[in-house]
Amino acid sequence: MLSVKNLHATVEGKEILRGIDFEVHAGEVHAIMGPNGSGKSTFASVLAGNGKYTVTEGSVEFRGRDLLSMSIEDRARSGLFLGFQYPVEIPGVSMANFMKLAVQEQRKFRGEEPLTAAQFLKLMREKSAVVELDAKLTARSVNEGFSGGEKKKNEIFQMAMLDPALAILDETDSGLDIDALRIVATGVTKLHTPENATVVITHYQRLLDYIVPDFVHVLYKGRIIHSGDKSLALRLEKEGYDWLINDYKE
Repeated sequence: MLSVKNLHATVEGKEILRGIDFEVHAGEVHAIMGPNGSGKSTFASVLAGNGKYTVTEGSVEFRGRDLLSMSIEDRARSGLFLGFQYPVEIPGVSMANFMKLAVQEQRKFRGEEPLTAAQFLKLMREKSAVVELDAKLTARSVNEGFSGGEKKKNEIFQMAMLDPALAILDETDSGLDIDALRIVATGVTKLHTPENATVVITHYQRLLDYIVPDFVHVLYKGRIIHSGDKSLALRLEKEGYDWLINDYKE
């Protein structure tokens, strides 16, 4: 589904990603961990098409297409979803209208008939229940006045509505209390199928108690320096990163 080879990227002339190789197949859950400043969020932003970053070397293939040549809109329409660490507010645009436009555009891109008003409302009710999102919030402007937990629930609600092939969740657990973490993470797990894939970027093992990864990767100084199964995250929680970093040779 996703094939990243020797990916290098810079921001304002500074190299952040320094040769990432990364493969994701349908049905898999990957976790990316690493110290602050390792390039985790940069990696997610590059895949999503953030123009702030410049790819200087390497390739990315998504579902058989050259991802780096695609616009941000086409990446999203093709089934790539990025959940932000700090979800943005969009004053004056209701969640319902925002999601209706996004869903209908995606269906148009796939050559499908648009949903009727009744079908769309039914879909919203079903998907909001996945993350226990208060129905009143869907009538409000996107994320405006939402608490941190509500914003993260809203992100996963959007993910549920769009049903992406690949979801990249950038520190979805950031700022969540225990109950909100459980609801958000359980929602992500409910949405996982053998046909889609999830990449979770996190600092903490606690999220991976709910979203159990098939693979855990450690990113350091713009490179993946170690990979393992879910037991790797448990070891990192207990021992930190020093045992890996001290042995790392650039």
